[in-house]
Amino acid sequence: MDSTDEVIIERRGSAGIIKLNRPKALNSLTLPMVRVIAPALEDFAADPAIASVIVLGEGERGFCAGGDIRLLHQSGKEGTDEAETFWREEFLLNHAISRYPKPYVVLMDGITMGGGVGLSAHGSHRVVTERTRLAMPETGIGYFPDVGATWLLPRAPGEAGTWMGLTGQTVGAADVIHAGFADHRVASSALPALVDAIVALPAAASAADVHALIRTMAVDAGESRLAANRQVIDRTFSADTMEEILKALADEPGEFATEAAGVIASRSPTSLKLTLRLLRAGRTSADLAECLNRELGACKGILYNHDFYEGVRAAVIDKDRNPKWSPASLSEVTADAIDRFFIPVQPPLFTR
Repeated sequence: MDSTDEVIIERRGSAGIIKLNRPKALNSLTLPMVRVIAPALEDFAADPAIASVIVLGEGERGFCAGGDIRLLHQSGKEGTDEAETFWREEFLLNHAISRYPKPYVVLMDGITMGGGVGLSAHGSHRVVTERTRLAMPETGIGYFPDVGATWLLPRAPGEAGTWMGLTGQTVGAADVIHAGFADHRVASSALPALVDAIVALPAAASAADVHALIRTMAVDAGESRLAANRQVIDRTFSADTMEEILKALADEPGEFATEAAGVIASRSPTSLKLTLRLLRAGRTSADLAECLNRELGACKGILYNHDFYEGVRAAVIDKDRNPKWSPASLSEVTADAIDRFFIPVQPPLFTR
C-alpha cells in the first residue's frame, strides 16, 4: 500500500489510517491524493485484520480546505482534461465513501470545506470538534457546492441546507451536527485518545462498537445557530427562485436575515441561480449517484463560465477579494444560461 508525501497510509492495530499531509495548504485535495486514498480504502475493505478506517488531517488548522482550485483554474484556462479527470475521480471516491463496508471514522478538526466535506460528510462515523469550521463557500468563487453536496444539503432540516449552499457561510460543530453533516463532537485534545481507543478494538469490532466508543468520548455540541433560527431560515429560503428568496429576506426583520441578504449580495449571481436549481433537483433525486452525475455536468459547464475564473482570481490568485461578476445582477442571469449547466456529461459516472 502506497503513501506519498501528501497522504500517509498506515495500519495501527485493527485500524487503517489515512492522514492528509499538506498542512501548509490546509490539506487541500489534489488528484494524486485521490489516487492514493481510493485504493487504500479498497485495500482496507478487503483486509480481515482491519475493523475500521480513520481519516484525519495533519496540522492544527484544518482537516481539508477543499479541492485544489488553482489546478482546476489552470486546466480550464489551458483547455486540458485535468479538471474533468480530477472531478470524475474525486466524485467516485465520494460515492465509495458513502457505501464503505466498514466503519469510516473521520475527524473533522479545523477547517473542513468543499472537497473536505466530500471526504467526511458521506462517511459513517463523523466527528467534529470545537475547532471545526465547515462551509460550502463555492458561490463566492463563481462555482457551486459539489462533491455530492447537492444530495446532502437538501436533506438538512428545513431549509438549513439552502442557507448553507447559497450563503457559503462557515458554521461550527453544533450547526454541522444539526445539518446532518456530522454525528458527534469530541474535544480536539481528546482526538489522540479516541484514535488509540479505535486502534485497540478487536478486528471483529462492528460499526456499533465503534459508535459506542465514540459516544463515550463525545461532549455536548452546544447550541446550534441554525436550529435557533430555523423558523426564519424556513420562511426566507423556501422559494424556488433567488428573487423570491431575496424578497423574503428583505421583508424579514432581524439581524439574521439582514446578514444573509448581505452575504448573498456579494456572491456570483450565476452561481446563486445554478446552486438553487441544483439543490432543488437534489431534493427529488433518487440517490447520491444521480446528484454526482448532475454535478459533473455542471462542473464541465463551469469551465466555460466567466465567474469561475474571476472568482478564483479574486480569492486565490490576486487575493483582492473584489470579483467582478458577469452578469453582475440576478435579473441578467437567464434560464437558458442556467440550462447550459444541465447538459448530461458523457460518459456518466454512474449508470442505472
